[in-house]
Amino acid sequence: MKNDLLLKVLDGEKVERPPIWLMRQAGRYMKEYRDVRSKVTFLELCKTPELACEVTLQPIRAFGLDAAIVFSDILIPIEPMGVELDFNPAPVIANPIRSKTDAEKLTLVDPYKDLNFVIETVKLLVSKLDVPLIGFSGAPFTLACYMVEGKGSKNFDVIKTFMRNDEDGYRILMEKLSDSTIKYLQAQIDNGCPVVQIFDTWAGVLSPYDYEKYVFPYVDYIINNLKNAKVIYFAKNGATFFNSLKKLKCDALGVDWSVNLEDYAKLTDDEFVLQGNMDPTLLFASQDKIREMTKTIINEGKNIKGHIFNLGHGILPQTPVENVEFLVKFVKGEVE
Repeated sequence: MKNDLLLKVLDGEKVERPPIWLMRQAGRYMKEYRDVRSKVTFLELCKTPELACEVTLQPIRAFGLDAAIVFSDILIPIEPMGVELDFNPAPVIANPIRSKTDAEKLTLVDPYKDLNFVIETVKLLVSKLDVPLIGFSGAPFTLACYMVEGKGSKNFDVIKTFMRNDEDGYRILMEKLSDSTIKYLQAQIDNGCPVVQIFDTWAGVLSPYDYEKYVFPYVDYIINNLKNAKVIYFAKNGATFFNSLKKLKCDALGVDWSVNLEDYAKLTDDEFVLQGNMDPTLLFASQDKIREMTKTIINEGKNIKGHIFNLGHGILPQTPVENVEFLVKFVKGEVE
């Protein structure tokens, strides 16, 4: 591996600049991605190792980022559990989980049998990359949101009602998701991913009390049962959960743009490397504005345990490619 900057930061080493990678760095904002995607459905792209490998490599070739992340989707592992999943274009589930009986019918994932296309994608990428490959999964609560609601939601009233009124059903669902997630992530690790990220996109819809009771135990369980990799946990809009998060044994926490890095470090006792936290919409601004905010984030990152430069969430599809290129070059010190 020629570029191990990400691993050095996660190991606690001091480095000259923060490593940079971007959530959804392989995506629709790139013409190369759109060209591949125009020939297949989204699920076909995820399930075809050669194509998933190709789109994973596209932003590495284009921008020289410091890490790649396996191209897939957080919902891919729930399909073999017994969920009828489609993307139209947003995810839609035909048989949502609404009872203890529904949860009991779900099966655990065997990544080598059910998700071997992801493992093959990882193997292909490891053979081609000279930067670390990040594996990933959705966190149990975020997956449960889709599985119970049946689609995206504004209020998350269905999952919250199920969580509180059918605690046995919710527990069974979360235990199965947690055990499946451990197997899935460990398979990615065992086949060449030295880092994995757990995405808890919808954690921020909960109160700190509900997070501590209904989510934290499962995240903690997953992290404590992964071996031989660095773990990043990203709870979007999760700054209010700092009393829970600082108990985790992960190596890094993802930070969205709702809180600055130094404040977040103080809330979590500066025990973690922090990853983030530029607002993705800043990439629609002028390069002067991008430069200004990037400097601010990098300077904050110098005052904490460690910093990985990233966005506070994924790149948006309409993002100008030239601004992504400028951001990466600026962080790497290749432009002023």
